[in-house]
Amino acid sequence: MGLAADLSYDLRRPNVFQRGVQAFASTRAGARLFSRLLPPMDRAATRLTHGRTSVPRLLAALPVLLVTTTGRRSGQPRDTHLIAVPIEDTLALLGTNFGQEHTPAWVHNLEADPRARVTHRGVSRQVVARPATDAEREQVLLNSAGVYGGYLKYQQRITGRRLRIFVLEAAD
Repeated sequence: MGLAADLSYDLRRPNVFQRGVQAFASTRAGARLFSRLLPPMDRAATRLTHGRTSVPRLLAALPVLLVTTTGRRSGQPRDTHLIAVPIEDTLALLGTNFGQEHTPAWVHNLEADPRARVTHRGVSRQVVARPATDAEREQVLLNSAGVYGGYLKYQQRITGRRLRIFVLEAAD
């Protein structure tokens, strides 16, 4: 049994409203709006539901991991809500940052210290994140469209930086 199964990380078919939210979120304006609104909304949803659900799960049928990294400068725990892409029996993270020009902070944190904790619906696991191989990278990019169509649009908007992709492995 792999990480995805351990966490019961499942993909749901979105309804009409949720498909509309996903379509809007993948636009430049939607990505900008959600990049600012989702973090505080997800923190509140996590507190209110004790980690059982997230705003993207409710609004867009997107499963979200709470990824806890160690801040590369502060050394303090840093929580980020991320959509993971299933690959074989594990999960991968894409550093799209909503298609914005800057690499997200969690990517730099994982590059400095690849150990992290992932939580989904109240279940936590310790993981080690490693850069995806070329073959895994291709598979993750292919699988990402089936998870969230916005990933393809984000990838098209990313210029001037390399999209980092991490494969999560269970820590021993």
